[in-house]
Amino acid sequence: MPPRLPTGCSAQLVNCLDRSSLCTTQRAATAAGRPSWPSPATQQSSAFSTTAPRDLTINQRRFWKWARKGLGKTLRSPKPGQTNYMPSGSNSSRADVPFPTNPAFRSSPVLSDEARERIWENVMKKGLPLKAVSARHGVDMRRVAAVIRLKELEKAWEAQGKPMAIPYSKAVLSMVPTHDCAPDSPPFEAINEMHVHSYTQQQIFLPTSESRHFTRADAAKAFGEKILPPEKKMWVPELLQLEKDIASGVGIQEARSRFLQATAKSELEMAEKHAKKDAIANEENVRVNTDRFQFRFEGISVDSSGKTGRHIRGVGWRYGVPHNDRKPGAVKIPTKVE
Repeated sequence: MPPRLPTGCSAQLVNCLDRSSLCTTQRAATAAGRPSWPSPATQQSSAFSTTAPRDLTINQRRFWKWARKGLGKTLRSPKPGQTNYMPSGSNSSRADVPFPTNPAFRSSPVLSDEARERIWENVMKKGLPLKAVSARHGVDMRRVAAVIRLKELEKAWEAQGKPMAIPYSKAVLSMVPTHDCAPDSPPFEAINEMHVHSYTQQQIFLPTSESRHFTRADAAKAFGEKILPPEKKMWVPELLQLEKDIASGVGIQEARSRFLQATAKSELEMAEKHAKKDAIANEENVRVNTDRFQFRFEGISVDSSGKTGRHIRGVGWRYGVPHNDRKPGAVKIPTKVE
């Protein structure tokens, strides 16, 4: 419930109301021919407000001037086929800087619908290997696999007659930078980026003979026994052999044919490896199907935890194993040098 007015303000409010009604009556009497009735907004403001409306501030006036007559007028509707970012003095010609005051943030392009359709056709209709499609369009192999899965889901929904949010997709793609994967377009992204292991960031002095050919595999072994050389960590290592064949004088068509055969063979070997792994897991696990779920039971042995009980296959390893340093009575000083 609103607070009541003080007693001293009641007389002033009545006088103000009388003056406002008197002014309204005089304006109505001076009108020619027809009576003029005050609007409801005028009645409400005159009945409850005795102060003049507050004018816009300088910043507000500048903003509305910018929005109606300046650059804001051109930014109201997005430009079709390109970004609609607000330019500034330093990045007026850059189309990948969405925030003018943060030029370090760059907007990465996304695959257009035509590019996704082209990738799906190359894999599902033409039967090209994933590595070959990744190398042809310059798209990471994991992104290629994700595009194929989403396209298969989209095709299934279209066959089932489910509604698709195509207008929304087109509206979003029209306002962000896109990549169409055309034959003459630059690569979409780096497809052979490798994780830099922390062991390789140290400086090591390794004596070796001058007559020996020191390779990348030797350098990886010097950093650690389990460190792999770059050619074994690449997503598409067959590209190295492709470049070697072209450099040795092999024709481009012949080198590409060898590249397709090598990628198809590697994917077939990978599929067979995963199939064997799944077959072993199916033999070891007991599956019980219900109406909604599938329960999988795996046999556990005491010997799986190893001699120290800290093996990766031991029970409770995933939930955290306490450090030996926290155990009372444990020897915490080195007893031998290896």
